[in-house]
Amino acid sequence: MPGQRAAPGGRRRHWRVLPSWRVVRWILLPLVVLAVFAVAAAAGAAYVFWPTDLPPAKALEEYTPSVGSRIYAGDDEFLTEFQAEKRIFVPLQQIPPGLRNAIIAVEDARFYSHFGVDVRGILRATYANFRHGRVVEGGSTITQQLAKVLFLTPDRSFSRKVKEALLALELEKRYSKDRLLELYLNQIYMGHGAYGVEAAARMYFGKSVQDLTLPEAAMLAALPRSPGNYSPFERPELAQRRRAIVVSRLLEQGYIGEAEAKAANRAPLGLVPSERRRGSGQYFLEYLQQSLEAKYGSDVLYKSGLAIYTTLDPALQRTAEQALRDGLQALAARQGARAASRGKGSPAPGAPEGAVVVMEAATGYVKALIGGADFARTEFNRALHAHRQPGSAFKPFVYLAALEAGHAPTEILDDSPIRYVSAGKVWAPENYDGKFRGPVTLQQALEESINVPTIRLLEQIGVKSVIDVARRAGVQSPLPHDLTLALGSGDVTLLELTAAYGTFANQGIHMEPLMVRYVTDPQGRLVEENIPQGREAFDPGVALRLTELLRGVVERGTGVGARVLERPLAGKTGTTNDFSNAWFVGYTPSIVAGVWVGHDRPRSLGPDETGARAALPIWVAVMRAALRGQPVEEFPAAPAPAPVPAQTPATGTQAARP
Repeated sequence: MPGQRAAPGGRRRHWRVLPSWRVVRWILLPLVVLAVFAVAAAAGAAYVFWPTDLPPAKALEEYTPSVGSRIYAGDDEFLTEFQAEKRIFVPLQQIPPGLRNAIIAVEDARFYSHFGVDVRGILRATYANFRHGRVVEGGSTITQQLAKVLFLTPDRSFSRKVKEALLALELEKRYSKDRLLELYLNQIYMGHGAYGVEAAARMYFGKSVQDLTLPEAAMLAALPRSPGNYSPFERPELAQRRRAIVVSRLLEQGYIGEAEAKAANRAPLGLVPSERRRGSGQYFLEYLQQSLEAKYGSDVLYKSGLAIYTTLDPALQRTAEQALRDGLQALAARQGARAASRGKGSPAPGAPEGAVVVMEAATGYVKALIGGADFARTEFNRALHAHRQPGSAFKPFVYLAALEAGHAPTEILDDSPIRYVSAGKVWAPENYDGKFRGPVTLQQALEESINVPTIRLLEQIGVKSVIDVARRAGVQSPLPHDLTLALGSGDVTLLELTAAYGTFANQGIHMEPLMVRYVTDPQGRLVEENIPQGREAFDPGVALRLTELLRGVVERGTGVGARVLERPLAGKTGTTNDFSNAWFVGYTPSIVAGVWVGHDRPRSLGPDETGARAALPIWVAVMRAALRGQPVEEFPAAPAPAPVPAQTPATGTQAARP
């Protein structure tokens, strides 16, 4: 055969084909030698031509972790910390050896023997990457990674790599290995906004780093390479495979035995349950963070170590969040059942939303605030920023204005058909049940939330008077200057409406909602203090007479569902056209709470999904928690009303005064 030479004795020699990896080895050996010289030459050149913009490594001597603002609840319980980065610094001696060994085993096995740049590691990584045809191993040491996160940008340029190596050499000259490892373990990004091993341990496992098991330590050690790809929350199977690599490295390097490795690989991830990851009070804390950052600036809020003492009641907040979820799930189930009954072609209804606010009437302290069903799904705060029609929940302002004008609960109003003509258009308002009752008392009209007599009453006392009452109570949103105001046609927020009802509960004294009690600096000096200061909005007697009317709503009217609490209560339901908004706002002498239920894009919640059906059960669950263990409070007796002007029963208009 051409190309073959005859061997002695006439036998032909057949050239043996070398295995591909051996070919690679023989080709690679000269390249490795060249690489060594190249690294040495590059290091020498870099040392001679030191980059002028290289940060000084001595800056590490002055390094102190930024101290965020610590947030405390109404009972001074620690809640959380506002930081530019989620980080909790812990000394090296408090980080268990198992976690330290796991990080070193997978990130930099020769950490304690190299001088900042591991030439052997670079060559090993180069060879491994060449064999696989892709990057499977990195050559950066822990010191290099620390230099990058502390002093450099994350770009992948050659100049950045040179700076990283040079800074690593300088850091190793100046600081001990333990100091560098301590900083690395507190600086490295671990995914989902957590920096450092302590913040990561709390986020993933709900415990301090000191309490981690071997499988949990191995899981954390798996993250620095690529926190997004190996997130156990989002990619649990991939995270487990990466954890197994860490365990195998620990076994190879003699940190653990065979039995420990097998047990660690069999262990579940043991992550914090999803309901705990959701966190509590997120809408409250998000608003607090935004308002404080606007007030103090980001540097002060995130780096100066403020202590912020809030009004939040954590236990009540958690219960209220669960009550809202339960109520919305029940509503969604009813919506789904109605859709199913209409047939397969009916579109599935979107998930309803809701909001809850609980306040102390005498102080304005916000004890619980929920802006939606799930903060992780949407951060839009419906308690503060959603302006929606309150429907009949606005009627108390009409009746309060009437009481101020001298009208009495026993006064007769006319519930008969009525028509208004304006610009060629006819408005003929009706009652919810489509019926007309004829003569009714003012008290009955409010208790049963009858529309037509309320409109007639508004016409008598004047739209301007009712808007003035609403403003004094605390409603700041724009309101319509027409008779539809009686039916709650003006958009308001849940917070302002709840605070306004708090004015009723507080016997006419309006308290602005407060979420921060006081703020101190790291030395304990007072930076800010919010002392509740009331403003007299109404005569106490008038406010107490309105409370008696609203107690009738609970005892005999649309709010009878609240009677299960077996306490003196006052409140009002609210439902808008086509059942698109459902409300209940009510109070005891000391606590006021409001609930709103609806869709973000207004549409019907479904037939008969009134405030009494969709919102009141949530309110009852919230108030049951708020009142647990509290003594039963009686409302003060209202003083006798002023003399009532004579009325004509048929129309409810005032007769001539004597």
